[in-house]
Amino acid sequence: MPASGATTRSSAKRDALLDTAEGLFARHGYRAVGIDTVLAAAGVAKMTLYKHFRSKEELIAAVLERRGNAIAAGLAQRIATAPEDPGTRLLAVFDWLEQAVRSPQFHGCLFIKAASEYPAAEDLPRQAAEAFKQACRDRLEGLCRDLAVADPEGLARQLQLLFEGALVVAFLQRTPLAAADARRAAEALLASAPPAGQADGGQR
Repeated sequence: MPASGATTRSSAKRDALLDTAEGLFARHGYRAVGIDTVLAAAGVAKMTLYKHFRSKEELIAAVLERRGNAIAAGLAQRIATAPEDPGTRLLAVFDWLEQAVRSPQFHGCLFIKAASEYPAAEDLPRQAAEAFKQACRDRLEGLCRDLAVADPEGLARQLQLLFEGALVVAFLQRTPLAAADARRAAEALLASAPPAGQADGGQR
């Protein structure tokens, strides 16, 4: 059954709120951006905000969830279009990262910023950030298992350190070289990872 005009308008206003909020939060941080600023920039009324979100924290969590879904889709596409070699498919994650940090829209990691500004375990933004980072770790671990290495969990942890570190350095030093360096380090890790059936080489 097709959506009604009212439903479509409501969804459009929600999307406008999320688009505007994401841009403002990315550039200025979460706590520095007030709800009134978001509403003015999005051109919607406060009643519209609270129709969709019960609080600013819920809005932030929704922004992070949507951003996380977009990133997951982009990564999945990049991996799917890479050659079928498991190592090449894993390194495609770092190829995606290098492209991401070169984008003019890159202002640091929204998820790391959320966890920093909302440190309590019960904070919705932190929960959304943790869920996304765990999903990233799970994806890396799945790719590592395709490599048939002795310690896929340990290798995934090391690769995540490279990935997250590159995000931070790329933002702090305003250089995409961090992602290229992380890819080269990932290549070295893959080359040195003991195959399944051998000792884990101290990765744990």
